Amino acid sequence: MTRNVKNRARLWLLAGLVAAGVGIAPALTPAAHAQSKEPIKIGFGMALTGGLAGAGKAALISMQIWAEDVNKAGGLLGRPVELVYYDDQTNPATVPGLYAKLLDVDKVDFVVSGYGTNLIAPALPIVIQRGKVFMGLFGVGNNEEYKYDRYFQILPAGPDPRRGVSEGFLKLAKEQGLKKIAIVAADAEYAQNVARGAREASKEMGFEIVYDKSYPPTNADFSPIIRAINATEPDMVFAASYPPDSVGLVRALSEIGPADSMKMFGGGMVGLQYASIANTLGEKMNGIINYDYYVAEKTVSNPEIDALLAKYRPIAREQGVDPLGQYLPPWSYTYLQILGTAINATGSLDDKVLADYIHKTTFDTVIGKVTFDSHGEWVKPRVLFVQYKGLKEGSATVDFDKPGARQILYPPEFATGTWMSYQDGKKFGN
Repeated sequence: MTRNVKNRARLWLLAGLVAAGVGIAPALTPAAHAQSKEPIKIGFGMALTGGLAGAGKAALISMQIWAEDVNKAGGLLGRPVELVYYDDQTNPATVPGLYAKLLDVDKVDFVVSGYGTNLIAPALPIVIQRGKVFMGLFGVGNNEEYKYDRYFQILPAGPDPRRGVSEGFLKLAKEQGLKKIAIVAADAEYAQNVARGAREASKEMGFEIVYDKSYPPTNADFSPIIRAINATEPDMVFAASYPPDSVGLVRALSEIGPADSMKMFGGGMVGLQYASIANTLGEKMNGIINYDYYVAEKTVSNPEIDALLAKYRPIAREQGVDPLGQYLPPWSYTYLQILGTAINATGSLDDKVLADYIHKTTFDTVIGKVTFDSHGEWVKPRVLFVQYKGLKEGSATVDFDKPGARQILYPPEFATGTWMSYQDGKKFGN
């Protein structure tokens, strides 16, 4: 390990212990009472409050379903599974303290990440220091610096995830003859990584970058940003944003209106996949083209995901969580599924043995086949780019569960709709 990693770990650990010292209580999933052996403990932080809580709570439900499924089937190596988790509050400063506590106090056998790039980054130095296998959940470029050989990422963005979250959007723009791009991103790790990938790909594809700026994560008024973007007369706008920012950008664009030149808007916006946000924004989302991973279109239909969602949805409705669960729950189930499969297949809890096995294995999972490259990223990308059409306020919970509301434009082998300009897409189905 480099001195840089050690020093960063100490700094993040100090910040995290201070931030996490008050008001965080663990919650445990009940192990199967019939099993008398000591449980295998898997620990993690998860966003149960803060900006990513909507998705974090949904992810937790599917993780609990996985633990229940495994325990009903006899556990791992004949031992029950127990999940030990804390609320990371969508705050990176809490993460090092949580993972130190999980490993040093709770004595968990394994740790997995919370949801998202910004929450994975501060956990990695702790994990690397301890030599632990680490399954990441929806992180972009977290292992680019470390190249840690026991890190494995559940994000279908391919071997270069920075580019994987933007290339489909840019290829669609290229096909339509668009030339000028505006790039706007939050000043946070996920958004900056994705914006960097979009910037590099844009230059390679010959686009003229007419706007390229970031905004602070605390920004609340996006009207000046939209006006500044419009003033540059872009053909397309690539936005990399977290849920509160995504809502702010969409509302500001709807209120101010796009520049006459603007034909595409969206790209890397987190949150538009959530039913709760789509219900609130309604028709304001129409015409936007954005990334997604699983939608109700026949070309990507998956019976295993549907079976998981049939278990998830009654629980989610009871808890007031995302009632559809199409965005994150299949993937949070999968990263535990891969870890559990490796444990049973090797008959081992040794981190090196498990890492070696995961590297050389193609896994059959709820979301399909998964193979990792040497840096723990997916060998083959599976990012969808969809265009929202025909949405109305309050309708997304129903519309997102049937074909047509999120038509797949890219990759072409999964396409279920045809490209429309932002302005035409807004009118479609209204």
